[in-house]
Amino acid sequence: MSISYKTNILELLKSKGYSTYKLRKEKILGESTLQKMRTNTLLSWAELNTVCSLLDCQPGDLMEYMPDNPKQE
Repeated sequence: MSISYKTNILELLKSKGYSTYKLRKEKILGESTLQKMRTNTLLSWAELNTVCSLLDCQPGDLMEYMPDNPKQE
Protein backbone atom coordinates (compact mmCIF):
# COMPACT_ATOMS: atom_id res chain seq x y z
CA MET A 1 0.00 0.00 0.00
CA SER A 2 1.31 3.41 -0.92
CA ILE A 3 -0.13 6.74 -0.03
CA SER A 4 1.31 9.75 -1.79
CA TYR A 5 0.58 13.43 -2.05
CA LYS A 6 -1.37 14.69 -5.04
CA THR A 7 0.22 18.11 -4.88
CA ASN A 8 3.04 20.08 -3.30
CA ILE A 9 1.65 21.03 0.11
CA LEU A 10 4.26 23.73 0.70
CA GLU A 11 3.24 25.43 -2.56
CA LEU A 12 -0.41 25.34 -1.50
CA LEU A 13 0.43 26.80 1.90
CA LYS A 14 2.50 29.53 0.26
CA SER A 15 -0.39 30.43 -2.07
CA LYS A 16 -2.58 30.89 1.06
CA GLY A 17 -0.01 33.25 2.60
CA TYR A 18 1.85 30.75 4.78
CA SER A 19 5.55 30.89 3.97
CA THR A 20 7.85 28.40 5.68
CA TYR A 21 9.27 31.34 7.65
CA LYS A 22 5.81 32.35 8.89
CA LEU A 23 4.90 28.75 9.77
CA ARG A 24 8.05 28.39 11.89
CA LYS A 25 8.04 31.92 13.36
CA GLU A 26 4.41 31.70 14.51
CA LYS A 27 4.98 28.09 15.70
CA ILE A 28 2.22 26.75 13.47
CA LEU A 29 4.41 23.93 12.14
CA GLY A 30 7.88 22.86 13.19
CA GLU A 31 10.95 22.41 11.02
CA SER A 32 10.67 18.62 11.19
CA THR A 33 7.13 18.79 9.77
CA LEU A 34 8.25 21.12 7.00
CA GLN A 35 11.09 18.72 6.19
CA LYS A 36 8.58 15.85 5.96
CA MET A 37 6.63 17.87 3.40
CA ARG A 38 9.79 18.65 1.43
CA THR A 39 10.69 14.95 1.21
CA ASN A 40 7.11 13.70 0.65
CA THR A 41 7.12 11.76 3.91
CA LEU A 42 3.68 11.15 5.38
CA LEU A 43 2.58 13.49 8.13
CA SER A 44 1.12 12.46 11.47
CA TRP A 45 -2.61 12.86 12.01
CA ALA A 46 -2.03 15.96 14.14
CA GLU A 47 0.19 17.55 11.47
CA LEU A 48 -2.29 16.64 8.75
CA ASN A 49 -5.09 18.15 10.84
CA THR A 50 -3.17 21.44 11.10
CA VAL A 51 -2.44 21.54 7.36
CA CYS A 52 -6.05 20.77 6.44
CA SER A 53 -7.22 23.48 8.83
CA LEU A 54 -4.88 26.04 7.26
CA LEU A 55 -5.88 25.08 3.71
CA ASP A 56 -9.58 24.53 4.52
CA CYS A 57 -9.55 21.13 2.82
CA GLN A 58 -10.01 17.40 3.42
CA PRO A 59 -7.10 14.90 3.66
CA GLY A 60 -8.32 13.31 0.42
CA ASP A 61 -7.69 16.62 -1.33
CA LEU A 62 -4.00 16.27 -0.50
CA MET A 63 -3.34 12.53 -0.63
CA GLU A 64 -4.18 9.52 -2.76
CA TYR A 65 -3.88 5.75 -2.42
CA MET A 66 -1.74 3.96 -4.99
CA PRO A 67 -1.91 0.14 -4.88
CA ASP A 68 1.43 -1.67 -4.85
CA ASN A 69 0.29 -4.23 -7.41
CA PRO A 70 -2.30 -2.74 -9.75
CA LYS A 71 -4.73 -5.33 -11.10
CA GLN A 72 -3.95 -6.39 -14.62
CA GLU A 73 -6.87 -6.64 -17.01
